[in-house]
Amino acid sequence: MTGQDPMSAVQIDTTRPHPARMYDWYLGGKDNYPVDEEMGRQMLTLDPRVPVMARVNRAFMHRATLRLAGSGVRQFLDIGTGIPTEPNLHQIAQRTAPDARVVYCDNDPIVLAHAAALLRSTDEGATAYLQADVRDPDAILEGARKVLDFTRPVALSLIALLHFVPDEDGAHDLVRRLLAELPSGSHLVMTHATADFTPEESKAATEKLRAAGVTLALRSREEFTRFFDGLDLVEPGVEVPHRWHPELGEPVPGQDDGVIPGYGAVGRKP
Repeated sequence: MTGQDPMSAVQIDTTRPHPARMYDWYLGGKDNYPVDEEMGRQMLTLDPRVPVMARVNRAFMHRATLRLAGSGVRQFLDIGTGIPTEPNLHQIAQRTAPDARVVYCDNDPIVLAHAAALLRSTDEGATAYLQADVRDPDAILEGARKVLDFTRPVALSLIALLHFVPDEDGAHDLVRRLLAELPSGSHLVMTHATADFTPEESKAATEKLRAAGVTLALRSREEFTRFFDGLDLVEPGVEVPHRWHPELGEPVPGQDDGVIPGYGAVGRKP
């Protein structure tokens, strides 16, 4: 689906931080630049548990994918994929369901450079990578249709993504547009940062990121829950991410040493 040599297509802006590369730095990866590390370290001065939050979000994705694949979902659309860190979503899904089909989507060119790591599917299943922005849902849907069958349920995964999409860009409308094309039995899988628990630190982080050209749109529990309007929330509903079905995975070291300022949930389309 990339249609070209990924490395030849990469044009990376290293003058300002990018969330995907900062996330990679938090996770201990090497695919980031000094500008990403610098901003990451500034975030750590506000809350030293940011790397724990990154790992908690990834662990939530693992558990939600495992639960959905185990309940019969065979198609996944992961927007805001980030730089690959094993195990990736398709590896989790295809361990349970070798015929699972996965489309990854991200807007950072450095993720495109690593697309090959995301395309190692089982013979029975399929994986593909789409270079696109969540703000262009029509392009995402058009590309995803080349791999996924939209007459069968799809799990739409938006992990730690939409807090980078402000209200003026229509974050809730974007999710509704994507879900509108998916059939009954599809699921929305989301995590999202919030200022509900750490208002002062969150305000400082938002201002620092804004000064560096990164928008951070932290949302309340009520605002997060609105993304699931019209869906049936999977028990236990909206939760702090590491408390959502913890029995499905191993705990992240440090996750219980303080507040995790975010929410996670999975909803099913009736």
